[in-house]
Amino acid sequence: MLTSIRGLSAATLAGAFALSTPALASEAEASKADVTTVLSGDVTQADYDRAMAVVDEEAASHQDSGSGFEFSGNVALVSEYRFRGVDLSGGDIAVQGGVDLAHSSGFYLGTWGSSLDEDTVGYGHTELDVYGGFGGSIGEAVSFDIGVIAYLYPNAGPGDFDYIEFYGSLGFNLGPAEATVGVAYAPDQDSLGSTDNLYLYTDIGIGIPSTPLTLTGHLGYTDGFLTFTNNSKAWDWSIGVEAAVAGPVSVGVAYVGAEGDFLPGDYDFTDDAIVFTLSASI
Repeated sequence: MLTSIRGLSAATLAGAFALSTPALASEAEASKADVTTVLSGDVTQADYDRAMAVVDEEAASHQDSGSGFEFSGNVALVSEYRFRGVDLSGGDIAVQGGVDLAHSSGFYLGTWGSSLDEDTVGYGHTELDVYGGFGGSIGEAVSFDIGVIAYLYPNAGPGDFDYIEFYGSLGFNLGPAEATVGVAYAPDQDSLGSTDNLYLYTDIGIGIPSTPLTLTGHLGYTDGFLTFTNNSKAWDWSIGVEAAVAGPVSVGVAYVGAEGDFLPGDYDFTDDAIVFTLSASI
């Protein structure tokens, strides 16, 4: 979910920015040379037109990036919604999507939602997450992300269901591989049975050269209320592959599982499953 993928995104952005810096410097030098030619008087009409075009492009670029804010969005259709190994859509298809507002300083705000199965989970038919945080780079290959997220269930039944969680992660860019290690902590709240919840995780993505494929892996450990177990401890894991299809559209498939002394019930929320994803981002 959100807290387990932001580290990878931050590392990718940091790498893209580092790679783009030499190109920007080269364009600036070319622009400076063109304007110098015009001022020296040794100029043809072609030289003048070229110099003015460069200046206009730089002015437009400056205006476009002046605010420092950037909007992005995402939408996905998944064969079932798994949160830390637990099925929250009753084995049914879930529709998901979100919007983010990020600033060049590193601060960001966002919201993300998913459909649920109100009959088997008890949270109602909608989850809405609202979050904010700060991220950036530590050197060329390391990124960080810290923030807070509120899990909201606007149409849940009677009782307390909403809760707040704090998160932090480090991302590592290792050539074709990207890795994240992170922690999420939800303090004592009524909705968590007057106790807390700790989640530790690691994610990895390995791009296969000369292909649109990325191999993915995840391992997480929960200690607290959100385990659905008798001893409040559980592991979750997944292995999968993602592929860029066309433009912003991608598809993925993952084998997801969870291990622990889970509570018995009419429906097995933690049975291993193959989950398919069709997603797009803008």
